Amino acid sequence: MKVPMLDLTEQYQNLKAEILPAMEDVMSNARFILGDNVKKLEADVAKYSNVNHGIGVANGSDAIHIALSAIGVGPGDEVIVPSFTFFATAGAVARAGATPVFVDCDPKTFNIDPAKIEAAVTDKTKAIVPVHLYGQMADMDAIVEIAKKHNLGIVEDAAQAIGSKYKGKSVGELGTAATYSFFPTKNLGAYGDGGMVVTNDDELAEKMRVIRVHGSKPKYYHHVLGYNSRLDELQAAILNVKFPHLDEWSDLRREKADNYTKLLNEQLGDKVVTPFIADYSHHIFHQYTIRVERRDELQKFLQEQGVSTMIYYPKPLHLQPVFAELGYKEGDLPETEKAAAEAISLPMFPELKVEQQQYVVEKIAEFYSKN
Repeated sequence: MKVPMLDLTEQYQNLKAEILPAMEDVMSNARFILGDNVKKLEADVAKYSNVNHGIGVANGSDAIHIALSAIGVGPGDEVIVPSFTFFATAGAVARAGATPVFVDCDPKTFNIDPAKIEAAVTDKTKAIVPVHLYGQMADMDAIVEIAKKHNLGIVEDAAQAIGSKYKGKSVGELGTAATYSFFPTKNLGAYGDGGMVVTNDDELAEKMRVIRVHGSKPKYYHHVLGYNSRLDELQAAILNVKFPHLDEWSDLRREKADNYTKLLNEQLGDKVVTPFIADYSHHIFHQYTIRVERRDELQKFLQEQGVSTMIYYPKPLHLQPVFAELGYKEGDLPETEKAAAEAISLPMFPELKVEQQQYVVEKIAEFYSKN
């Protein structure tokens, strides 16, 4: 049996009759930049996030960068970020001219450990960027408390967490701003790049709208150094078709996650560590990630059996060559380094079949029974 990590073909076939006319409408009207589709998506995603503003941008990486720039992060500043995450989080900090300060992760949730944040705060610290990894929000109460104490901004990196909640609160409600990615593999994915920032702050929202169009307002009058980073109208049209299905897809992901956990516990017991769901969390399972011993060997074996998996992330950010000048070394963030050596994500998408999940778990059990 072949089990892909992600398969978007069935989703497309289910929505094809809606998506193609939506794309045709954009092309027929020839309104390609910041048109009605972008405005509708911005309003709908903002409402979904229980905030007042959505600002569509070119991608999730730019979303973080623009949010940081809007709150005043720049050269000489420090921004606290997790090391166990995708490069875009720290990359956006560096692009803003600031220095990323890496903090260890919570070994259960993989998210930034709030207990480690305060020790990283200095008089140069300007903001915290918690990442809601794999679809589960970080412990926001503790993070908000630290931010208020030290007068820091919070930019929630929710690239993997649209629809996730913390004690009933949505992404974006607790931070200064939150950012989404609409990369094709995300739970709400476009057919190319796309991103959005959401916020309740009227002034901040206006700053970000100006920044995304070269810093101009009105056109050709430039007050700040901005960027060319606008959500594409064609991608917004596709996302508007997909958006009403998001909660249903998230529910299906949780069903698949529950089934994986049941099967893994039955067949492997303590040989694997299944995902921890915090009691505050409404987890939307962008990824289903387990911890295992001999992770790389397992991945190779599963590949040979037709099962695709992914390792997010094999080398922590604090040990990446691009950040070598910051002086981090192995052993500085032990939980992050341990997670990077043990975590492996199994196939996860709403259309995943039960028999595919059974096959995946059977092959994992087979590997550990032979080794």
